[in-house]
Amino acid sequence: MSASTHGVMRSVYKYFFLYIEPLSTILGAYYSSLQQQTYLDLTHATSSPQNGIPVSTQIVLMQLSNLYLCFAINEALVLRASSDLKVWRTLLFCLLVADFGHLYSVHAVGWHIYWNVLRWNAIDWGNVAFVYVGATMRICFLSGLGVATSKHTFTPI
Repeated sequence: MSASTHGVMRSVYKYFFLYIEPLSTILGAYYSSLQQQTYLDLTHATSSPQNGIPVSTQIVLMQLSNLYLCFAINEALVLRASSDLKVWRTLLFCLLVADFGHLYSVHAVGWHIYWNVLRWNAIDWGNVAFVYVGATMRICFLSGLGVATSKHTFTPI
């Protein structure tokens, strides 16, 4: 891979992992904490409560919001704080595992959720398509695609 291609990939990784994904994840935290009815309606309208959200569901959604924030902060700040390739690979591997768990979490909707883009709503684009992109980016990085390193460091900037 040419040096210019490495530079392009480094920029793609930088913008995605340090800006785009953390900001998108904060959007998920916003909806799961402050727009709970909308979040539930978009997740699965048929089973979404219409006469108020049960307290247990409110608690779970706030916990989900907290995890989204943790995800965003870890990704944005830990990766900014280190150029150690081992740190980047470790964190991105953990997030890749989370990607697979996130994708599995929507399987109850039906297998069409993974491929029928014409039926997707806004939250499906976030829960499936965006996770596909994030997982693909992590797989590419972990595979070394475009990761020009000086032995043990990766400089995203």
